[in-house]
Amino acid sequence: MRNIAALFSLLMPGFGQIYNKQLFKGIIFVIFEHFDNMVGKINRAIQLDFNGMHQQALDVTVYDAMLFYPGFYVYAVWDAWFYAKKGADKTVTAIPFVIAGFMGEMGAIFAKQLPVPTLTVGLTMIIPMIIGMIIYRKQ
Repeated sequence: MRNIAALFSLLMPGFGQIYNKQLFKGIIFVIFEHFDNMVGKINRAIQLDFNGMHQQALDVTVYDAMLFYPGFYVYAVWDAWFYAKKGADKTVTAIPFVIAGFMGEMGAIFAKQLPVPTLTVGLTMIIPMIIGMIIYRKQ
C-alpha cells in the first residue's frame, strides 16, 4: 500500500495523497504541480530533451518556476509514502528524500552542463527516493 501511494505521487504529485484518502491535500498538490509545470514549461522541456533538442529544452525552461519543482516533487512523494503507514518515524525516513530533493535542485541549477538534462535531473531525484523506500520499508 505504501509503495503504491509513492508510485502514484511519482506519476503525478498529489495522486498519492488522493490514494491515501487525503483528498484536500491531494487536490492542492495537483494544482500546485500543474501551475508550476505550466509556468516553468517543464513538460515542454522534457519533450524537447527526450527528442534530442537539449539546448532548446534548456532555453524554453523558466528557471524561476522550475527551481521550485524538484523539492516539491520529492516532498509530495515522501508525504504520500510516509502517511500511507501509521506510526512511521518521520525523522529517519525523510533522509533519503531530503538527499533526493537536494540532488534534484543541484541538477536543475547545473542543467546546462548535463548531456541529457531532464532525464539526469529526474533520475537524481527518483533513484535516492526508491533506495530510501527500500531501506526504510519496515519503518
